[in-house]
Amino acid sequence: MTSPKTDPGAGTPADAPLRDPHFADTDTLLRDEVRRLGTLVGEMLADQGSPALLDEVEAVRRAAIARRESGLPVDELAEQLARIPLEDAEALVRAFAAYFGAINLAERVHRIRRRRDYQREEGAPQPGGLQAVLAGLQRDGVGFDDVAALLPRLRIEPVFTAHPTEAMRRALLEKERDIVARLVADIDRGRTPDERAVDVARIRQALTAAWQTSEAPPTRPTVIDEMEHVGFYLGDVLYRVLPTYYRVFAEALSAVYGESAEGLDALPVLLQFGTWVGGDMDGNPNVGAETIRATLAAQRAQVVTHYRQDLGKLMTVLTQTADRAGIDPAVGERLEAYRALLPEAAARLKPRQADMVYRQLLDMMRARLQATADADAGGYADAGALLADLDLIAASLRAHRGDHAGLHALDRVRIRVRTFGFHLAKLDLRQDSAVHDAALGQLLDDDAWAERPLDARLADLHRWLDGAPPDTAPDDTTQRTLAVFAEVREARARYGEHAFGPYIVSMSRTAADALAVLALARLAGCVEDDAVPLDVAPLFETVDDLQAAPGVMRSLFDDPVYRAHLAARGDRQTVMLGYSDSTKDGGVLASRWALQRTQVELTALAKEAGVRIVFFHGRGGSVSRGGGKTERAIIAAPRGSIDGSLRVTEQGEVIHRKYGIRALALRNLEQTTGAVLRATLRPREADAREDDWRARMGELAQWSRSRYRGLVHEHPDFVAYFRQATPIDVIERLQIGSRPSRRREGGVGNLRAIPWVFAWSQNRSGLTGWYGVGTALARGVEAWGLDALQAMARDWPFFAATLDDLEMLLAKSDLDIFERYSRLAGDLHAPFFDDIAGEFARTRDAILAIKDRERILADDYRLRLSIRLRNPYVDPISLLQVELLRRWRAEDSPDGEHLRALIATVNGISAGIQNTG
Repeated sequence: MTSPKTDPGAGTPADAPLRDPHFADTDTLLRDEVRRLGTLVGEMLADQGSPALLDEVEAVRRAAIARRESGLPVDELAEQLARIPLEDAEALVRAFAAYFGAINLAERVHRIRRRRDYQREEGAPQPGGLQAVLAGLQRDGVGFDDVAALLPRLRIEPVFTAHPTEAMRRALLEKERDIVARLVADIDRGRTPDERAVDVARIRQALTAAWQTSEAPPTRPTVIDEMEHVGFYLGDVLYRVLPTYYRVFAEALSAVYGESAEGLDALPVLLQFGTWVGGDMDGNPNVGAETIRATLAAQRAQVVTHYRQDLGKLMTVLTQTADRAGIDPAVGERLEAYRALLPEAAARLKPRQADMVYRQLLDMMRARLQATADADAGGYADAGALLADLDLIAASLRAHRGDHAGLHALDRVRIRVRTFGFHLAKLDLRQDSAVHDAALGQLLDDDAWAERPLDARLADLHRWLDGAPPDTAPDDTTQRTLAVFAEVREARARYGEHAFGPYIVSMSRTAADALAVLALARLAGCVEDDAVPLDVAPLFETVDDLQAAPGVMRSLFDDPVYRAHLAARGDRQTVMLGYSDSTKDGGVLASRWALQRTQVELTALAKEAGVRIVFFHGRGGSVSRGGGKTERAIIAAPRGSIDGSLRVTEQGEVIHRKYGIRALALRNLEQTTGAVLRATLRPREADAREDDWRARMGELAQWSRSRYRGLVHEHPDFVAYFRQATPIDVIERLQIGSRPSRRREGGVGNLRAIPWVFAWSQNRSGLTGWYGVGTALARGVEAWGLDALQAMARDWPFFAATLDDLEMLLAKSDLDIFERYSRLAGDLHAPFFDDIAGEFARTRDAILAIKDRERILADDYRLRLSIRLRNPYVDPISLLQVELLRRWRAEDSPDGEHLRALIATVNGISAGIQNTG
């Protein structure tokens, strides 16, 4: 097998023309797949649109390629697109989106193919996979006992949020899945001609049906719609992949350490999943006690349905009869008990299967699950009771030579029940601290309560936590806040202690913000054993808040009331770190450095206080929101900050990219787990130069922040420029999320980070991720010399990962296309564009100099190829968006055909460039 590192473009000058992308030897099948799907898309366009549409698409595509190859200005291509009538624009955009949608699928399938190539070659585990990581740890002196000691506290927890920047409809997800299934079936080109013909027909059917389906529903999604969307990934992908993940882990341990894998239950629960859908109240008036109740009920219904399906399949496997196989008497006794418990279900058992004890017990267990779903008598009290039944059958199989007669199939269901329980995913709750302050002020009859000195507020909170009643009765608004805590109390009794994740307090700034949650919970009666049964997780979002976080947490750890709460929660404290708002506040260098320093200081503080701290990383898809490769970010985290745990948000197009296909979801989970193992068991050695690096990074962050804030927050005309040079006015009218785009009215500071980043990604500038960096790095070179920054990039994973993420963002940016957007701002164009273009050039040149490279992405052939494949399709959509914005705004931005065409461009650009929000 040719090495995956083969890079046919290595050493090619940055501006050299690339008339036909040169694929590495390992990627010839990818090239064939791209061409094959491209041909099918073209045939579909000619059939569903017209041959003229296909001709127009091809003419524009060739012009886009020629523009990139020649290095000429974008004006000629823009003028060509400006002549396209409005009635043709939407079809043209959708056609280009269909082409790079095919590229996306081809690339994803090729990732599966590359994984299979590694699996076929003995002695060459795929880099980043669990076997490769464990082998590396063994070489570094980590023994099996070290790994085994970590496993009980190893916890990987992706948390899915309802923050869409590319929310594909469920119907389109299913069509995409059909195409992938057909491509995977012929992944090694082993199909017969007849089979391949059937595959082509099915792919054409899916492509055509997708073309005939609108990308977005006609109304804004409800919270339940969002839950169903996330439920696709939880139920249709991760539920299926989970047992394979444990099998791969057990086999990797066996291959590396020679320890036998005794089954999936030999490993503790390592994976859990969380969701914000239905519990994220921050700025969303549509979320509250009602959605919490509905979400938990829907998640239970979904997972119980999956369990019933699994038990139905087990009934066809565990058909052992009492005269041919031994069966523990306890199994028969459990069956008789269930006959008495559910006589109507027992009456439906088939007499001809009376000797199939396992099968009949499984049938009765399915009946109990149905009663659970219906909340009827006879249902399971909790998932532990279901697991006990499965364990009973497993013990009987083991005792009677059933290891190869169904035990492995049973183990797959057992690990699912251990992971998903009756809740499917933990429901996090989140609310803005200002909402809590308003409720407390109303109960105290003091509108200025939030502005009172901290000591006075803490005294009030302690008084309530000691049982003092409120001064006034709650009004309707406060009652809505208290109803959430009342619902938590009732839901825990109904769904169990694992139904809820932490209660996250947005905009946390003082110890009072955490104590407010405990006070309101007690007022609402949300108490068990004289303790509030919720983990309170402060969320530190801005650069200033991150810098103040150690002081806030020290105050909480010193507070006797809060320490008593922590003791009841196992002395485990979750702290959420906000990547999005901190970058919006101060730029990427200031944000990344504040996050790094906060983790260092809080890790030390927690150790001093005798508390185990778990960092919850609020990452998005783009560099501006903490995006980038998760594996690399984990390795770059401060020593001791991972400690066996990773809790991280998954949102927007990232969910689809990571978890849309089962094989890729498994690969992502492997890479993440492997990185956590490495960071915990063999963190990088301390470097004597780190004190100097930290001091320099502090100065770089400050210089970058000053430059960034000077433009974004302090320039009097910036907001006006932003609203003209980006499609923010279109984004604000998208029907892709249940949550408003703003927390409250005002300027950039009150705009949510997602539409903020999304807007600057759409216009191809990526400004939110790199602006200010060039100025800082140039000053750093002047102050300390290029060699000093090169050493930091070479030997300090934090700095290296930051530069890599920035380089990826620069590669996806296009200042020539962005200039067309900038011109929409009229008189504001020239001064702002000149400044932005100058900073872009400084950032690019500084990164290239520090990395000692001649071109962006010189060391990442695969990403460079991926961008190269998409640009001829994304560029025309961007230029069409500019022209449509100009016309639409001239008409006072009406609804109708014009807006629909613009929305199509937003969806197309988002899917094309990825990492958008």
